[in-house]
Amino acid sequence: MESFNKFYLDVFKNHYFDFTGRARRQEFWMFILFSVIVSIVLSIIDNILGIQILSTIYSFAVLLPSLSIGARRLHDVGKSGWWQLIALIPFIGIIVLIVFWVMDGTPGENKWGPNPKEV
Repeated sequence: MESFNKFYLDVFKNHYFDFTGRARRQEFWMFILFSVIVSIVLSIIDNILGIQILSTIYSFAVLLPSLSIGARRLHDVGKSGWWQLIALIPFIGIIVLIVFWVMDGTPGENKWGPNPKEV
């Protein structure tokens, strides 16, 4: 439960529209994991009820936090958050983006701030 609060709810509470700074790999991937789990649960509930409103509302609610944590993760590896637009290129774009997200962060401070592992 502590991980859920730390890695998922914190993004909504403190970083909902925060495209500045850096995000560690663990913070990014835990947010993605919890988002996928919540999305699956809501899709199951939608299918049981015969509607698609819950998963649609959730998708819109999580859009900005997903973009912001993605940008902060790219900042950690020394890339601009605008690199997320490469996902618009079919197949290759998302592969390149995932490679960037998996990379280890740059040591020390970069132009987006101090290393979150050291803070």
